[in-house]
Amino acid sequence: MQRTSELGAFLRSRRGRLQPRDVGLNPVGARRQVPGLRREELAQLAGVSVAYYVRLEQGQSHHASDGVLDALARALRLDDVETAHLHTLARPAPAHRPGPRPERLRPRLRAMLDSFGTVPAYVVGRRTDVLGWNRTAHALLAAHLDHDAPYGPAGSRPNLTRMLFLDPRQRELYPDFDRRAGEAVAALRRTAGQFPDDQDLLGLIGELIVLSEEFAGLWAAHPVGECGSTAERYHHPLVGPLTLGEEVMHLAADAGQRLVVLHAEPDSASAAALRLLAASVR
Repeated sequence: MQRTSELGAFLRSRRGRLQPRDVGLNPVGARRQVPGLRREELAQLAGVSVAYYVRLEQGQSHHASDGVLDALARALRLDDVETAHLHTLARPAPAHRPGPRPERLRPRLRAMLDSFGTVPAYVVGRRTDVLGWNRTAHALLAAHLDHDAPYGPAGSRPNLTRMLFLDPRQRELYPDFDRRAGEAVAALRRTAGQFPDDQDLLGLIGELIVLSEEFAGLWAAHPVGECGSTAERYHHPLVGPLTLGEEVMHLAADAGQRLVVLHAEPDSASAAALRLLAASVR
């Protein structure tokens, strides 16, 4: 994934979702040939020359200032995550940058996961590989897999995004599957912009584009997002429906790794179901 081509595709996707009337323009003249804003309209809104914007979108300008990028972000009505993604894509990549180091779960983190006891907790890497989970998280998310799979070779680890799109059990597990899938693709796009030299990440994306028409369609729309705290509904084959809070914490000492902890409201039906699930794996 070349940053220059990604930058152009991202800008075109965001131009395409805005109409002139959305940004206070009143176009006149011949019938429009392209959906969304034209290049010259966006350049006008951002206060840059049309020639400069065309070079930027075509990957021929590698030193756009923060001011120009922020002006484009405002004109395109990007949110904070999309704006950060725009800045990432516009930065020239170092000519000789070493690839990302292999991801491993530190022993202390594995011990910490086990200390959560009946509370589901797991650590996920930048490629959405599960690097470690406790027994309750394993029983909730993927009881059909070997519990020790995250601790084997990198290629054998469970991958949350791959499972989501290629394992039919995941569609049954998540009642709000479409939302979950959209958020997963948006987060993966953001990570791909941050780690453009990660060949394993690019391989995962290519694999999913080929094997999942649904993933390919979502990816083509260039969504951008970040994993955050939320509430998720589950329909587990053993204990039935649950609604769990999902807290996501980025691990400062392990770039790209996130600790995810799930919890139920006290004295709720979900809490009772979660206790039942935890008891099944003791």
